[in-house]
Amino acid sequence: MQAKPYWNPYMAGALLGVTLLATFLVAGQGLGASAFQKRIVALGTAEVAPNWTTENTALGKYVADGANPLRNWLIVEVIGVILGGFIAAASAGRLKATVEKGPRISTRGRLVYAAGGGVVMGFAAALARGCTSGQALSGGALLATGSWLFMLMVFAGGYSVAYFVRRQWI
Repeated sequence: MQAKPYWNPYMAGALLGVTLLATFLVAGQGLGASAFQKRIVALGTAEVAPNWTTENTALGKYVADGANPLRNWLIVEVIGVILGGFIAAASAGRLKATVEKGPRISTRGRLVYAAGGGVVMGFAAALARGCTSGQALSGGALLATGSWLFMLMVFAGGYSVAYFVRRQWI
């Protein structure tokens, strides 16, 4: 099967907006995924060290009163994103194990950059109390001032770093 072209970004953006509206209407909350990892960690640490997990300020709320950290809309959302991405890639003939990179960087270098960016973004999401989807999409749609400031800082950070990494892609 030959790979089909990528979606039109304007159509994809419009569909993302409809998806965001649907999550507000159906689930009563917007999109976001940064707490997924915390819920998984809370599940594991609650098995190994339940008292420590309950008393931990970052993880305790997920296991308070014997709650199951996986019993949450967020878990359904992340599983849906993974399945949706798999189905989209398969239907477009793009399902393959590959690393997208420019000609001037090795696969290992690309993975190091990606991991470093992911770690920085993870810490930033914890500090901002939400990831780009939670802050920018959901908070921005609700016209939250902090979310709009977050979006501006994400773009400012991206533009300020782009100069230093762009040569890897051209």
